[in-house]
Amino acid sequence: MTPEEINALVANQRAYFNSGATLDVEGRLRALRTLRAAIVTYEDVIAAALERDLGKSATESAMTETGMVKSALNHMLRHTARYARTKHVRTPLAQMPARSMRKPSPFGVVLVMSPWNYPFLLTMEPLIEAIAAGNTVVLKPSAYAPNTSALLEKLMNQYFDPRLVSVVTGGREENQALLDAEFDHIFFTGSQHVGKEVMRKAASHLTPVTLELGGKSPCIVERSANISLAARRIVFGKFLNCGQTCVAPDYIYCDAAVYDDLMRALVAEIRTQFGDASLENPNYGHIVNRKHFDRLCGLIDPEKIAYGGRTAPENLQIEPTILRDVEWGDAIMQEEIFGPILPVRRYENFGDAIDQLNDMPRPLALYIFTEDKAIARQVMTRLQFGGGCVNDTIMHLATSHMGFGGMGASGMGQYHGRESFDTFSHKKSIVNKATWLDVPFRYAPYASWKHKFVRMFVH
Repeated sequence: MTPEEINALVANQRAYFNSGATLDVEGRLRALRTLRAAIVTYEDVIAAALERDLGKSATESAMTETGMVKSALNHMLRHTARYARTKHVRTPLAQMPARSMRKPSPFGVVLVMSPWNYPFLLTMEPLIEAIAAGNTVVLKPSAYAPNTSALLEKLMNQYFDPRLVSVVTGGREENQALLDAEFDHIFFTGSQHVGKEVMRKAASHLTPVTLELGGKSPCIVERSANISLAARRIVFGKFLNCGQTCVAPDYIYCDAAVYDDLMRALVAEIRTQFGDASLENPNYGHIVNRKHFDRLCGLIDPEKIAYGGRTAPENLQIEPTILRDVEWGDAIMQEEIFGPILPVRRYENFGDAIDQLNDMPRPLALYIFTEDKAIARQVMTRLQFGGGCVNDTIMHLATSHMGFGGMGASGMGQYHGRESFDTFSHKKSIVNKATWLDVPFRYAPYASWKHKFVRMFVH
């Protein structure tokens, strides 16, 4: 689409919003039911598109894409009416007689820019929650997942009025044109580099943003951990979607006392979950494109491979790979990996490890494996990060009952469930003042008796 076409699209959505068409809560619920019916009808087609774009198995697609979208839909269908209610709050004595309230109000026209790694989930979930809050939505899926993007465009055109939901496909030119347009809120999921550009562009219109970014998410394995279980859950979280998950454990920081035990357990678990020939496993996916494949291959130090390292360039595949004896200065530790390569570094002293992690940028996620409750509390309290797990990986993401989001360089703002409704809403603070009584002490001219009343009631 041209910039002129995008501006016209935004203008049409704004006119639709200003008409009040999205304010009716029952209308929002009808839209969500329509979306749920579309997903049920096209679930197999969605899975096929995800398989073509990323090599995802039908099971993985159901677990991490369509299943989570349906869960988010069901949550908002159950709770939107409650979230949308005006909430009455206490009125200070000095303002009586009056009623005070907070009224959720949609922002207006929302832009959702989604990434390629979970192209269905990370497009649909913000859409669901923006609609529930009463907004119109322009979707911009990633050009790196062309099959899923094309299907999203088809579904939205088939099931929704474009004044409520529209899809803009394309690459950088379309992204720039969208960011030059004036939206009422921008929701972006992607890299830190692009997130900075989104924020810079949004600032020109004073548009609020939600940024879901990434970073190097550490996974601490403390000496009291259940090593076999830790390995199983780390391998699952790290190699899901071939490591192309924003909250995947980026690296392991392991107590030296259990380092060798963990390395053996990780190798055994990879073989259990993916077989000895993972590149031939039909359920093992691939890297999204050649650019990212080549970048990942360049991060593998052949001298530090503890397991894996084989590639299939013709299929854009890299087998699950573990690197041992990794140092902070290694190339693999300078950027978010976003692929099936797991560096493992050891520490000698737990307190020093905490200090080291506190000196690093705040990650999107953090994980700790330990049987020591005091250690778990210390990690969860002292370290700053978006969200995480004790004795598991990535599962904090899979719920509508807690917010999800980063802090610092890993993002700003949260979504999921109630947090999403609040993200896409402005809460109007309203005082409804009675007219049958008007207390005069706030009005000029001021006198000593009025001063006494002010001192008495305003504090």
